[in-house]
Amino acid sequence: MTEDKRICIGAIVGVHGIKGEVKVKSFTEPDTNVDKYGVVENKNGNRTFELKVVGRSKELLRVKIKGINDRTAAEALIGNGFYINREVLPELEDEDEFYEADLIGLEVRQNNQVIGSVAGLYNFGAGEIIEIKLKSTGKLEMIPFTKAYVPDIKVSEGYITVTSASLSFAPDDDGGEDAER
Repeated sequence: MTEDKRICIGAIVGVHGIKGEVKVKSFTEPDTNVDKYGVVENKNGNRTFELKVVGRSKELLRVKIKGINDRTAAEALIGNGFYINREVLPELEDEDEFYEADLIGLEVRQNNQVIGSVAGLYNFGAGEIIEIKLKSTGKLEMIPFTKAYVPDIKVSEGYITVTSASLSFAPDDDGGEDAER
């Protein structure tokens, strides 16, 4: 698989028990689908894994990897991601749906001007955030990933439109409880 056609569907973040189970943060929806895409690869593509979801450990999945049968072998895998070919993912039915990986690298436009590119997408628990690398300064800015801030997403045309590339506060605004919303 070539790097640009691969998607990370999960990552090993810990181990569980002594029989080689790993704790996995899944990026699939639903999260238990991490084992539904067949054999997966590590980031470098030089190692493959056969996965089987066997349970949960709080918000993480417990996964058994074929050939990993003890804690020491499982610990050596912490930090590995699971990658699949982009073509394996199902086609999206709605034009307002997209895969996050399809957004990374898209141009970011504001007022018909290219102002940067999409650097990342995150969810820290309070909603989706999009990270933009500004063309003018190289700085990274984060804004809410909502229709109000990102009204147009044109994956096939290679860009998104934003209404603001910054959440800058006025000089006297400390953002405290008394700040106007």
